Amino acid sequence: MEIFQFIFRLGVVFAVFGFIWGLVELGITLLSAGRQRQIAEIYIIKAVKYFFLVDVTFLVCAHDEFRGFDSTGQLAFGFIVLLMYFIGKLQNGQSRQQMFQLIAQGLPQSINKFNFKYEISVIISALIAFVLFWVFPTYASNPLSIWFQDAISNIIDTPIFGFIFKVIGFFFLMNIILKMVNTLMFLLSGKAFQKNNKGNNDSNGTDNSSFDSWEEV
Repeated sequence: MEIFQFIFRLGVVFAVFGFIWGLVELGITLLSAGRQRQIAEIYIIKAVKYFFLVDVTFLVCAHDEFRGFDSTGQLAFGFIVLLMYFIGKLQNGQSRQQMFQLIAQGLPQSINKFNFKYEISVIISALIAFVLFWVFPTYASNPLSIWFQDAISNIIDTPIFGFIFKVIGFFFLMNIILKMVNTLMFLLSGKAFQKNNKGNNDSNGTDNSSFDSWEEV
């Protein structure tokens, strides 16, 4: 039960952080006067977003006390929850990319806001940052991250907004549980250790399903 409360708490934190960051991005959009962003600009902003999300998550895991966990356990589970969260973001990005490719056929060229290599790079960098904060915790306590943490706490404590984000946190908890169960079933089924030969039989020499198995995680 304690682990569910822990995941629920992080889900609420992620939801409130997403709300605050949405306001930040709205400000950036207004300052840029609606100019269409280039792919590099999109991922620079996303890298900054993930950095502060990881930083705030670390601060919550390191400083908040959860029954049944020591500090090391909280950080370890926090890392796992972050990993699951980023995997979900990656899968959603791939789904949107597929829809974009279908819709964009025959239309004027526009920027695809998803790049798999950039996405992986940003996610790995964010997870490395979490590990570095774990080794060097003093660097996690910077003014901006502390401001984010305080703002999140204040919003959670408000009656109406707090309730809304707690509902979102509940659905986040359910989503994480489903991902963990799917991952466990995937590993127990032995599919993770089977060689996928479908791509080797492709007449074009490409493997279009190299990520399909992991999309179930």
